[in-house]
Amino acid sequence: MSKKVTISVSEKRCKQCGICSALCPRQVFTQEVGQVPVVAHLDQCIACRLCEMRCPDFAIDVEVE
Repeated sequence: MSKKVTISVSEKRCKQCGICSALCPRQVFTQEVGQVPVVAHLDQCIACRLCEMRCPDFAIDVEVE
């Protein structure tokens, strides 16, 4: 049975630093310079929560069901 993962990025809180994109071991995010990261490959997410834990602005929320 696989887990259902949802990742949300707060556009209000995100300062586009790129930490989440750089730390993701599965390259779940894509990000253009000066833009909020986009969850482009959710099916690759292993719910490690590195993006959520390392975001300095608490802009990422990972939910696992």
